Amino acid sequence: MMRRWHGRPSQRFDFGVTGGRDGHPGWCWKWGGEMAEVLWTADDVAAACNGRRAGTAAWAATGVSIDSRSVAVGDLFIPLKGPNFDGHAFVAQSLEKGAAGAIVADIPAGLEQDARLVKVEDTMAALEDLGRMGRLNASGKVIAVTGSVGKTGTKEALKVALESQGKTFATLGSLNNHWGVPLSLSRFPADSRFGVFELGMNHAGEIGPLSRMVRPDVAIITTVEAVHIEFFPSVEAIADAKAEIFEGMGPGGTAVLPRDNPHYSRLLAAARTQGLHILSFGADAAADGRLLALDLLPDSSHLQARIDGVDVTYAIPLPGRHHAINSLAVLLAVKAAGGDVAIAAASLANLSPIKGRGQRSTVALPGGTLTLIDESYNASPVSVKAAAGVLGQVPPGAGGRRIAVLGDMRELGEQSPELHVSVAPALVAGHCDLLYCCGPNMRHLFDAVPAAMRGAHAADSAALAPLLAAALRPGDVVMVKGSAGSRMATVVDAVKAMANKIDKFDPQGTAATLNGGEPRDKNAV
Repeated sequence: MMRRWHGRPSQRFDFGVTGGRDGHPGWCWKWGGEMAEVLWTADDVAAACNGRRAGTAAWAATGVSIDSRSVAVGDLFIPLKGPNFDGHAFVAQSLEKGAAGAIVADIPAGLEQDARLVKVEDTMAALEDLGRMGRLNASGKVIAVTGSVGKTGTKEALKVALESQGKTFATLGSLNNHWGVPLSLSRFPADSRFGVFELGMNHAGEIGPLSRMVRPDVAIITTVEAVHIEFFPSVEAIADAKAEIFEGMGPGGTAVLPRDNPHYSRLLAAARTQGLHILSFGADAAADGRLLALDLLPDSSHLQARIDGVDVTYAIPLPGRHHAINSLAVLLAVKAAGGDVAIAAASLANLSPIKGRGQRSTVALPGGTLTLIDESYNASPVSVKAAAGVLGQVPPGAGGRRIAVLGDMRELGEQSPELHVSVAPALVAGHCDLLYCCGPNMRHLFDAVPAAMRGAHAADSAALAPLLAAALRPGDVVMVKGSAGSRMATVVDAVKAMANKIDKFDPQGTAATLNGGEPRDKNAV
């Protein structure tokens, strides 16, 4: 049956629901004749959250949002409460913008009692309930990813590897915490063949509840390192916290583990306790996903690998050994989820760098250009060392230099000074010519590098940006990285502002060509 939703004239649309969250998708006509898949009907929402509908008008949601600033037409809006905010203040605004409905703990003043609302006791609990129901309704294979570093990149690689083999849903961005995971599950279409979810933490006991919500068929742990060590007594304790990802898995599930990691045996024991099938990846001869040969180019990585006994040759348009190793985990997970490894390996040529995680730009300067490598999203000792290795693979232009621009690495506790200093050998090995850095902890690294490498140290990124900009010249290769709290995007923006940006990454599409695909658009990033 078709009904008309009576919103603002510019946002009226017809919708008709067929099937629902039982594995048969419904569809909703949106304005302009566009078809959008129904995720939740009003009755679905009320049942999932043990809520009460405020009105009787039929409505259906094609998305779920907790942010009124980005709510889209057709979304179900869920206002959350925090110590300094209450999303209920934006319910009316979200409905006016075209939200299909909202879940509320209190009906905001000014809204009619029969508005498109579902009343619950607690909206955060309702979001969790909605996520659990989203997972319950899904029939496809679910892969979960955690690890000290490499979670988001591995999640994105899985999405690219699987989406040509069936409908694939993946966590948007890095929504990997106590509200990001249920939000992602609430957006999980029931008819997806594959679902890929990222699970994160910075304290013990946080991943277990997320895993029990996601209930993965396959779980990847990318690596275990001294990240968030401020909140743990040891790296072994971090390994135990990462192993909580197995708690939501049943016997017969598959754990994909980093064979080369010093804590592999600890992870292996935890996985076996859950009765899981074990697959491992790395350069170790005993790894199920084994790296046989690796050719690192400035803009790509070319691999020969053996995946569960079958040799595969492929390339990824991301430079760096860490990306190559994680691609082995991706292919093992694809196989465990019932996908085709050869198709997945070829599909990895379509990967693109993620903003703040290795995305490159060529910045035009008077007399030439410089190359900017944006790693500003976050940083840890192991990821900075990996980024230094990538910097070393990129040759500067005529008269140029390799320049590392680093901000403090946070949450390292008492070990922070020595962990910052530990990066120095990687900078030397990466042929770094100059180090520009900011923050009190980076002062330890600045003092530890050779005197000829010391560019400048500043109190924060805002103070560092003009110092760096004044020193740059054509031919330079500039890599910017730091913890989120160091706000190194400020430096990235300052470099880009020096001139018009020209996007550049694998302009000839060499990785795609190697894997049998068409060269990618020269402007693809």
